[in-house]
Amino acid sequence: MSVAGDKALLLLDGVHTDIGRYRILHGVNLTARRGRVTALLGRNGAGKTTTLRTIMGLWKARAGRIIFDGQSIAAMDTPQIARLGIAYVPENMGIFADLTVRENLLLAARSGPIDEARLRWIFGLFPALEKFWSLAAGVLSGGQKQMLSIARAIIEPRKLFLIDEPTKGLAPAIIGNMIAAFQELKKSSDATILVVEQNFLFAKSLGDAVAVMDNGRVVHSGAMAELAEDRDLQHRLLGLHLDRHQ
Repeated sequence: MSVAGDKALLLLDGVHTDIGRYRILHGVNLTARRGRVTALLGRNGAGKTTTLRTIMGLWKARAGRIIFDGQSIAAMDTPQIARLGIAYVPENMGIFADLTVRENLLLAARSGPIDEARLRWIFGLFPALEKFWSLAAGVLSGGQKQMLSIARAIIEPRKLFLIDEPTKGLAPAIIGNMIAAFQELKKSSDATILVVEQNFLFAKSLGDAVAVMDNGRVVHSGAMAELAEDRDLQHRLLGLHLDRHQ
């Protein structure tokens, strides 16, 4: 598999990852194009989170290539990968509960003081963060914590955002707010996003491209619009009936 032209910011080519004695990824091929949102879908246990953690260097690939912005990163450690311009929002959010919202964002701003214009932009995406600026992150609601975890990732410009299940456990109304915020992020930023998501409405609202995983492999990739329109394909790949996920 070769890089799909100069628009491919991230390429996984035949990636295998083991966790202990368990083989989790079995030759993953995946491309994330510059400036696009790619949704990584699949049933629980398909290998989606392992894929993100392997890209980030938290788990090491046993075989295969991981190319980011033309550079091999498979052998790099996580801090090196982050410095190349990749931000990771884990499923468990990764916030500091005892620190305030302000302190969480200050820690995430690696280059020094927070840029005021960027902070105002983030408040526009997530107004609750301005409201609870001085509160400890641990007292925020689940949705507000998720907003903070995403804000930490975008507090500085990055080339690629890896986001793991941003709507997990959120109420439908909060998911609607999250969709609106991500749509604004997508419109206002030229960053590339690879998002793991179980909520098909969220994925189809934002995704330009889609990759579906099963049993540690990517079994389908293409345009999100095509999958959103093909109910038989949704059911075959994901066990979905779209009319139940609107």
